[in-house]
Amino acid sequence: MKGFCLWTTTTRRGRSWVFTLLYPLLGACLWASVFGYKPVIIVHGLFDSSEDFKNLKRFINQSHPGTNVTVIDLFDRSASLEPMWKQVEGFKAAIYPIMQNAEDGVHFICYSQGGLVCRGILSTLSEHNVNTFISLSSPQAGQYGDTDYLKYLFPQFVKSNLYHLCYTGVGQRISICNYWNDPHHRDLYVNSSDYLALLNDERANPNATEWKKNFLKINKLVLIGGPDDGVITPVYFVTICEMVRYLKRRKLFLRDVFGLKTLAARGDLIICSFPGVEHIYWHSNETVFHTCMEKWLE
Repeated sequence: MKGFCLWTTTTRRGRSWVFTLLYPLLGACLWASVFGYKPVIIVHGLFDSSEDFKNLKRFINQSHPGTNVTVIDLFDRSASLEPMWKQVEGFKAAIYPIMQNAEDGVHFICYSQGGLVCRGILSTLSEHNVNTFISLSSPQAGQYGDTDYLKYLFPQFVKSNLYHLCYTGVGQRISICNYWNDPHHRDLYVNSSDYLALLNDERANPNATEWKKNFLKINKLVLIGGPDDGVITPVYFVTICEMVRYLKRRKLFLRDVFGLKTLAARGDLIICSFPGVEHIYWHSNETVFHTCMEKWLE
């Protein structure tokens, strides 16, 4: 961008023509240099790929000209079923160089399953420099519901019996089973979950204190979700944000297991509940972007 921010001399008529063409570009250059927007890193969800986030990238560039936006192109489509820790390590390796080159830090926008991937990165990467973590319709408290995804993946199962698969060694090799949280089989979940139960310190984790400290290095946590999502179910699992009063009664909050209560006390927990949006449209809905994300990406 800097290479285009040039001062051009020409004739009066030529100068008018040049300014007409270059004025928007010069404005964008000046805007970016003055405001210095932090790079934005986007992590996709289950069955997505980087191609699905063109609209979100456009929204960011229109709102914050000159922003470096990277949609990480890893674990696309069916590869998104790989175990969560494998995805954390893969995304971490791709993201870390971007962090190192961002002196003032970066922002995360992490969608659906990607929100849990990003939580794993933030918890286990002590030297991260993430300023704002936007968790976009992500099952941060786990998933439990009959959805189209479930019927497609496991047609022989419904939510009431999926624990027979998920809480086994074989099941834990599938990403969704790593955060399947069946409230009717709590002991099995705690003892079998290789990912979410560890992140939530629901299962003995010697790294829990360090992981919480790492996570709390973020400046803002923005939880975005809504009652009409249709995929992340039940409603109060949608980004742990659907009812503030309910959230503050949950053990995840009361025990401050990974820092929610601390963030709230700091004034750094932002909740944006948005009705009327189905799961697959969160990242392409411009109103959601302007209402819930735009101001946190500066």
